[in-house]
Amino acid sequence: MALSMEEERILTEIASQLGQEDPALANRLANFGRLRRRRRIRAIAAVVIAVLVVASLVGAAFVTLPT
Repeated sequence: MALSMEEERILTEIASQLGQEDPALANRLANFGRLRRRRRIRAIAAVVIAVLVVASLVGAAFVTLPT
């Protein structure tokens, strides 16, 4: 559902006022989606690294087993 020109103008005005009154909050709200995405990427990277470390340890254990 698209906003009317008047609604867009009002929202822009509210955002501008928020930026002037509380710049830290305005910055956090502007970056909200990006921060969640970064956290998700970091979590996935940590899981991938953990899996690779475990796989390499298991692989090393099998290589060192006497046959």
